[in-house]
Amino acid sequence: MALLPRLERLLPFLGWRRQWSTASLRGDTIAGITVALVAIPQSLAYAQLASLPTHVGLYAALLPTMVAGLFGSCGQLSTGPAALTALLSGASLLAIAPPETPEFLSLAILLALMSGLIQLALGALRTGWLLNLLSHPVLTGFINAAALIIGLSQVPSVLGLSMPQTTHFLADFAQAAGKLHTLHLPSALFGGGALLTLILARRFFPKLPAVLIVVVLATAISAVTGYAEHGGKVVGAIPAGLPVSALPDVDWDAAITLLPAAFVIALVSFMEAASSAKLISGRTGDHWDQNQELIGQGLAKIASAASGAFPVSASFSRSGLNYATGARSGISSLVAAAAVTVTLLYLTSLLWHLPRPVLGAIILLVVASLPDFRALGRAWRISRDDGLASTLTFVSTLVFAPNIQNGILTGLLLSLALMLYRDMRPRTALLGLHPDGTYRDLVRFGLEHPDPRIVLLRFDSPLTFVTAAAFERAVIAASEAQPTVSAVLVSASGINTIDATGMHTLSALLDRFRSTNLTLAFCGAKKQVLDVMQRTELWSRIGPLATFRTEQHALEALLAPMEAERTAAKD
Repeated sequence: MALLPRLERLLPFLGWRRQWSTASLRGDTIAGITVALVAIPQSLAYAQLASLPTHVGLYAALLPTMVAGLFGSCGQLSTGPAALTALLSGASLLAIAPPETPEFLSLAILLALMSGLIQLALGALRTGWLLNLLSHPVLTGFINAAALIIGLSQVPSVLGLSMPQTTHFLADFAQAAGKLHTLHLPSALFGGGALLTLILARRFFPKLPAVLIVVVLATAISAVTGYAEHGGKVVGAIPAGLPVSALPDVDWDAAITLLPAAFVIALVSFMEAASSAKLISGRTGDHWDQNQELIGQGLAKIASAASGAFPVSASFSRSGLNYATGARSGISSLVAAAAVTVTLLYLTSLLWHLPRPVLGAIILLVVASLPDFRALGRAWRISRDDGLASTLTFVSTLVFAPNIQNGILTGLLLSLALMLYRDMRPRTALLGLHPDGTYRDLVRFGLEHPDPRIVLLRFDSPLTFVTAAAFERAVIAASEAQPTVSAVLVSASGINTIDATGMHTLSALLDRFRSTNLTLAFCGAKKQVLDVMQRTELWSRIGPLATFRTEQHALEALLAPMEAERTAAKD
């Protein structure tokens, strides 16, 4: 009996049987069809965003959607092409290969494989906590900049302008904007009209499948008016049939070059998936497992590579729609994939006349909900370091565009450096007896030292290689805080751990204090700290002076021999 729960953790779809009922199956079916109506045009648009042939987007919406639904831990997640991941994928490859070429596609497939393997390894090794290294301010700074870049990149497409694609995105956009007089009026009408219709539909008819309706109408109008014959850009021929499953030959030089981008895609795409999973599980009360979701998302990316497509992710908007329309398990993803299969087998010819400016309008509508520019101000109000990390991530992402992975790596390194810098400067305070009977910061509350012969020092940090030097400076300064100091008592309740460097520093301080007839003692030390001390020879030197439970207990024990010595001297 114990084998089944273990299997369900490895193969989450085995647990669907407990959810099967007429209502849940109907909800999953309706949700799957509804999501597919949105996912199909979005998949075409996101392939365009990634500078890839549009039909590759449909490939990314088929097998990866099924695999993520089967192996993910949150049944309501809708996995497939997503805006941020598509942008990251395309931008990462622009410096290596020309867009919309076979080489570019091969590298996109390799990127999907690499980022999927990274996620699969993190999940299998139960090391998903590593992804928590990306702080919220850094992530919001990156998303705000990426959303701005996505929006700007689609403006020329919506207006029918040509835009070069080099390694300097802002310069490319400025060049395109300078040619506004050359816009293609029919393209601008299609793009602008589609965008306005989608905005109005979202505002006044939110339950309508507006994206699908706009795509159908635009395609019909394009075919009737001869939009393509008049210079308009359309989707064109989409190969009918299912993708041929084949992983690419690995170019090791290219793989090494793409490794940082693959890591960033694995990181950012999972953050997108995790944010959706947390929100949905909070509403349903169902448990979701971070490591299992990493496995599911990793396998989905590998499946995308096997399908000849680019990296995929859980879409925040489609996952929300999936949940809202009744999805309760991964069956909804299987239904959505079935709808994509029907499209690939029988309906691709109907998409020939679909104007590309309409796809740009769809992307603009989606990314409009991504930015949260107020988060930048909140970060500055909470912490100067967080504000700096968020701002630098935002600016560097814009500056490095289209290589936006460099922006998030810059923010990640800065946030880690700032965290290390903060940890190297822990808070310390000299304590005095407060009127409420507790020992508190004597500078802040205007208190006196507990006794002319003893200085009480509080150290609010682990005692490790990062903080050992600060601890040593604080103890030495405390020993000089009064002219008649005989002992320094460290209030150690804030020391949660101690490492070899901390023990070495402590040993050196004991030697120094012994040579000057000073005493070093600890009170409130935690079990894990005492356990480390007891495993070393240091315990024989400090043991009796490290087990005091409270400041008062320690002060009484330390002052008693001092008083006895003074009394004996008087006698």
